[in-house]
Amino acid sequence: MIAVADNLNARNSLYMEALVRKDRETVVDLARRITGAGADIINIQCSLDGAGDENTLPWVTDIVSAETDILLSLDSRNVDALKLSIPKCKKPPLVNFLSEAEPEDHNTLLSLVAGSGASLVVRASKSIIPNSLEAKLQILEELVEIANEADIPNSRLYADPSIIHIVGGMGQKNLANSYACIRVLTDLIDPPINTIAWIGNISIGIQEPLKKSVEASLLLYLAGAGLDAAIVDILDDSVKGAIYLIKSFRDEIVFSGADLM
Repeated sequence: MIAVADNLNARNSLYMEALVRKDRETVVDLARRITGAGADIINIQCSLDGAGDENTLPWVTDIVSAETDILLSLDSRNVDALKLSIPKCKKPPLVNFLSEAEPEDHNTLLSLVAGSGASLVVRASKSIIPNSLEAKLQILEELVEIANEADIPNSRLYADPSIIHIVGGMGQKNLANSYACIRVLTDLIDPPINTIAWIGNISIGIQEPLKKSVEASLLLYLAGAGLDAAIVDILDDSVKGAIYLIKSFRDEIVFSGADLM
């Protein structure tokens, strides 16, 4: 299980204030804490819509890249920001994400990813998040096809079924179909493709004391479907513990009860 840290995001007020002030020390401290918590990849987000990312994403990428040797994930709708940020990465990054709606300039993004050796998240979404298994698979199949045509192989693709909040609406149905989507992608796609899920989306609208236990449970549930990578709050103990157990159960690390204390 690849743990993608979702702690440098637009909902983190401490981090966002540091971006405004160009507070390098705070960003360095966050990067060190995330790395120390066991992240395999650090996801970097500077806005929800990409506005202004050309000024902030390269700055943060440069700082985090200097502080760690682990892989970075560049989370931006702004292709110009990605062009400036990818060269600052020590290793070809993960670009997060391509959907049927974003970014508008698919060809430029695909060319950038292909030429840089980066990996790419392809997300089952367009104007709305599809709820049915069939709709999720159809969108992902189309995105994988255009990525392959741009010389991005399946080994560098991460398919995201698009998890939504479980509270109200069709959240539970979406979750069940997301699980089935991961199973299908894991079992049937050849050559194999990676799967990824944004775990924190499940707990939107849930009361604060319950959020992280719900996210940790979702991690364990999706691991049973064969999930390869999870975008998570790596600084939360219950989520970090779930990641540790999944890696232990998969024989990716040596288990020690002391590590969970």
